[in-house]
Amino acid sequence: ENDGNDWFDLNINIKVGGELVNFRDLFAAIARQEELFLMPSGRFFPLDHQSFGKLRLLIVEAGNLRESEKGTLALSPFQVDFFTELERLGIVGHQAERWQKLIENLKNSRGVKLQKPPQNLLAELRPYQQVGYSWMKFLHQMELGGILADDMGLGKTVQTIALIVSTEQSKKNPKPFLVIAPTSVVENWDLELERFAPHLKKAIMRQGNRSTLYANIKSFDIIITSYSLFQRDFEKLKKLKFNTLILDEAQFVKNHQTKAYSLIRKVNAGCKIALTGTPMENNLMELWSVFSVVAPGLFPPPKKFKEIYQIPIEKGQDKEALAKLRSRIKPFIMRRKKEVVEKELPKKIEQTLLLEMPNDQRHIYDLHLQKERQRVLGLLNEGGLQANRFAIFQSLTKMRQLCLHPALVDKKHIDLSSIKLTSLVEQVNDLIAEDHRVLIFSQFTSFLALVKKLLDKEGIPYLYLAGETKNRGQLVKQFQESKVPVFLISIKAGGFGLNLTAADYCILLDPWWNPAVENQAIDRTHRIGQKRPVFVYRLIVKNTIEEKVVALQNKKRKLFSNVLEDGEIFSTLVTEADIKKIFE
Repeated sequence: ENDGNDWFDLNINIKVGGELVNFRDLFAAIARQEELFLMPSGRFFPLDHQSFGKLRLLIVEAGNLRESEKGTLALSPFQVDFFTELERLGIVGHQAERWQKLIENLKNSRGVKLQKPPQNLLAELRPYQQVGYSWMKFLHQMELGGILADDMGLGKTVQTIALIVSTEQSKKNPKPFLVIAPTSVVENWDLELERFAPHLKKAIMRQGNRSTLYANIKSFDIIITSYSLFQRDFEKLKKLKFNTLILDEAQFVKNHQTKAYSLIRKVNAGCKIALTGTPMENNLMELWSVFSVVAPGLFPPPKKFKEIYQIPIEKGQDKEALAKLRSRIKPFIMRRKKEVVEKELPKKIEQTLLLEMPNDQRHIYDLHLQKERQRVLGLLNEGGLQANRFAIFQSLTKMRQLCLHPALVDKKHIDLSSIKLTSLVEQVNDLIAEDHRVLIFSQFTSFLALVKKLLDKEGIPYLYLAGETKNRGQLVKQFQESKVPVFLISIKAGGFGLNLTAADYCILLDPWWNPAVENQAIDRTHRIGQKRPVFVYRLIVKNTIEEKVVALQNKKRKLFSNVLEDGEIFSTLVTEADIKKIFE
């Protein structure tokens, strides 16, 4: 029975030993791990019966079923898989009409009826984009939520704008959409809305006085704000009821212990949709965080989730737990890979260039390695990884900087050699001579400063973008429309929200711990609109910490593949053993 929009009343009676028993009472007895169940007739029935085995496992996971006002158990619509398993066990035979519709459609989300794009959308959706739009529209109509996890560069924004336009056209729900995005992506939303849906009334929240916008907030079709401004303006936004909440680059809410996460959970919206090519970057709890926003009730609380899924999958290589996790998330996540749906997209050729340190750089590196090795191993022995995480990370960062240039650690070494700079200038000169254009990424702006000096010395024109850059849109437009051959970009500042298809080469100067961050950077150029093959060079110094970072990247790639792309099971978490191996 339907118990309002959000929960369903699980009003079930089953037969045990020929007698009708209320499922709620039986559920509670099994949850309390009682050995016997007292039936209405006064007879006892043993609960260790094999027929209750699977039900007991199901109850362990469903510890977050709530009790309805009628005294029965209430089931979240996101727990469709739980209900399906009750059906498979023969406990339920029929459902409420709305629940039945959910069951039929969500068992195979790809079977959702294909919808025609709205007439007012000034874009021609590709076939896979039409499928994504239709899927989101179905979730929206059912007042559910989900994650559109398409590869970067496949047009998640235009699919979402199609949903907004279709909803605005129907006029059934005049409440505005709320889009929260990274600061750098807010301007991209402004441009895309102007391009694909100029008729929509939009409020773009920016730094400065926003009081006029808030005074007229209900007159807008869509409100775009950044994660930082959302937190500042939460007292105003919490009073409003939104049609739908859109979280762009939703990995920004992957930590459920942050203030941003807790506030976003409180947004009053009929539907919540996350857009991210990387719903999980480091561990399964990040996936839990995103789903807890868009599909509350899908998983048990963090402690129980860790026990049932995270530890068995990440440490125990539990295939059954992995299969159950995939089954749970399947109806509420849609992910398409570029190589599958965009067959006309030019190839991406990736190559790792192993470099040999010159003697003077190697000497400095080895001296620091011995010192940091003793320090880190001492910290691990004294308090372990958790107690000394920050200090250990400092040591790792110092060793990574030494792979780039010794001067990043000690300025007195500014005149020493750097194999990265030597190799980079050779590559850039060769690429320019052949009329190629290149994006150059590094985590360290201090190293990019040395690259700028080198390019100035060589007379090579370039543009530069880092976290403090204000005119991002102007720089992107200049690169796209001019002949400037080089764009220097801080990987964390320019990893998303940029369209730089004028480049056909990417050079990653240093490996980042998280491979998803590197992929985001590469996809600034390898995306829809690119006409040429894209070449990616990763510069890695041999026999250094960089090779160990690459090994850790591979572990994280496998976790992502396991959960979202049906990869093989493996063990993943970065452990103390991993840290010790780095300093071997």
